[in-house]
Amino acid sequence: MSLRLALAFVLSLVALPVAAQDVVVLGEVHDNPAHHAEQARRVAALAPRALVFEMLTPGQAARVTPALIADVDAMEEALDWAESGWPDFSMYHPIFAAAPEATVYGAQVPRDAARDVFEVGAAEAFGPEAAAYGLTEPLSDAEQAGRETMQKEAHCNALPEEVLPGMVAVQRLRDAVLARAVVRAMEETGGPVAVITGNGHARRDHGMPAYLARVAPDLTVYVLGQTEDGAPLASGFDEVISAPAAARPDPCAALR
Repeated sequence: MSLRLALAFVLSLVALPVAAQDVVVLGEVHDNPAHHAEQARRVAALAPRALVFEMLTPGQAARVTPALIADVDAMEEALDWAESGWPDFSMYHPIFAAAPEATVYGAQVPRDAARDVFEVGAAEAFGPEAAAYGLTEPLSDAEQAGRETMQKEAHCNALPEEVLPGMVAVQRLRDAVLARAVVRAMEETGGPVAVITGNGHARRDHGMPAYLARVAPDLTVYVLGQTEDGAPLASGFDEVISAPAAARPDPCAALR
């Protein structure tokens, strides 16, 4: 074997662990265009059979076709993106375009369903499979307190204490709904599956991958976290990369 062929063989082995994953979770800071460009690059390299988006409802995802992806303006209108509250569609469209033949799945929890969680709880909102996904199990006191602190800090320490348990329950519901969409995508397409979601849902310790491990432990999962300006991003990501922080107004101004 020539040196060149030997080197190519070694490099192929080095790349294999990421390329061979059933599920690749691509975290983001939602309004950072560099993060979305990286997601699009990785989706193109993976060529997934399915794309799962936190940002889409199942109904929206069902509208997506290769022909629609080819027309960015028509796609934005068909998805009612301008009313969605998510950042500019121009940041997300290249991700769809990187795998136009992939089946698209939506895993967004609608606002009214999220509000219902405060009254009925995450398990009732999720449905019959709640126990399998762990939603019927209360968190330990320490974990509950830790997650409430994270919710408080994520919302600029402006939330009343009494709403924090509900916020944690909504987060658990969203993680479980994402995991359920991934299971469905794997069953229907055979994978690989790429997941587009925020870093908070991507984290391995108690984000979507933790729920996925409960119900589909045989799946191999690779998780990318994306941070800004080199800020630390813990919680068990397989890889963390950084990009310059996006220009944005003070996110706490409105809450103040």
